[in-house]
Amino acid sequence: MPWSNQTGGGWKGGGNGGPWGQGPRGNGPNPPDLEELLRRSQDKLKQVLPGGGGGSGGGFNPIFVIAILAVVVAFLAYNFFTFRVEPDEQGVVLRFGEYQRSAPPGLNFRLPYPIEAVYTPQVTRVNRTTVGTIQDDRNTGSNGRDVPQESLMLTGDENIVDVDFAVFWVIDNASNFLFNIQNPEGTVKATAESVMREIIGRSNIDRVLTEERLGIQTSAQELMQAKLNQYGAGIQVTQVQLLNVGPPAEVIDSFRDVQAAEQDQDRLQNEAQTYANRVIPGARGQASQIEEAANAYRDQIVAEAKGQADRFTKVYESYKEAPAVTRERIYLDTLSGVFGDMDKIIVDEKGSGVVPFMPLPALQGAPPAAAKQGVSQ
Repeated sequence: MPWSNQTGGGWKGGGNGGPWGQGPRGNGPNPPDLEELLRRSQDKLKQVLPGGGGGSGGGFNPIFVIAILAVVVAFLAYNFFTFRVEPDEQGVVLRFGEYQRSAPPGLNFRLPYPIEAVYTPQVTRVNRTTVGTIQDDRNTGSNGRDVPQESLMLTGDENIVDVDFAVFWVIDNASNFLFNIQNPEGTVKATAESVMREIIGRSNIDRVLTEERLGIQTSAQELMQAKLNQYGAGIQVTQVQLLNVGPPAEVIDSFRDVQAAEQDQDRLQNEAQTYANRVIPGARGQASQIEEAANAYRDQIVAEAKGQADRFTKVYESYKEAPAVTRERIYLDTLSGVFGDMDKIIVDEKGSGVVPFMPLPALQGAPPAAAKQGVSQ
């Protein structure tokens, strides 16, 4: 026996020796008997198991023991060899610290730690990163404390504008998101601020404050996505939203005065343009009318001159053919033109010796017909 050298004999020895080594000194109790403990445990198990007969000597049922062992094995396998991925998550399995595979939502199998480790980032949750302000409530988007170091930007026309905006993003590639960037939130924020400063630096302040807001949001989203793809961040930018765009608070009053002056300038220019649009067409019409009247007068004078010249030529040709007749004709035409519209009194000198009486004062205001009737024969 291997225990023959121990004091007190073998397993059942009551001395200070035995298989447990040196026992307690003095007259204390002996070490417990291992075989007796096993026998007692087996008796108690038989009493609990079906068919044990409560210690009446019934047969041992091995099926129930196998069932208990199966439950224990299943429990251990479930806790050490499986893991659950929620519907909004994606599992990333590492084997000895190296990326092995991606796990879909549901129940998946793995080797126990430290052989394999699992990370389950939320890939469908929309994350929100703000630049230029610290939001008090990320869900409602209420205005928070302004951060001038982030929001003050220089425009292309050398003006300063205060820009607060938010970036909405989701995880596009879980493995790249976990292992390619150390601080995803900080990376997104730094990239967003850099991109926005670049876009604002290419634009004028008037266009930034008015008509280019939608274009700035679209350009910032595209440029941010391109830079994050270069970093291999595994992030997809879904939206860039401008929260507040305006001049700095220190110059807001002066800026409003400048805007009011520019609006007055635009209003006066519009009124002047309206007046010009109303007056210029009328002036152009009058000018065209005067020009047409002058052209008509010119054509009339030229036509009359040509007619008189032609008539004189005809008279000259007639004069060469019959000078006396032509002179007489010219003389009569001249007298007709001179005396045609004048009051005339014709006296016949070959009268019968009656002294003619001419009531000149009465005839001065009489019409030509009455004057002719008052002629003395």
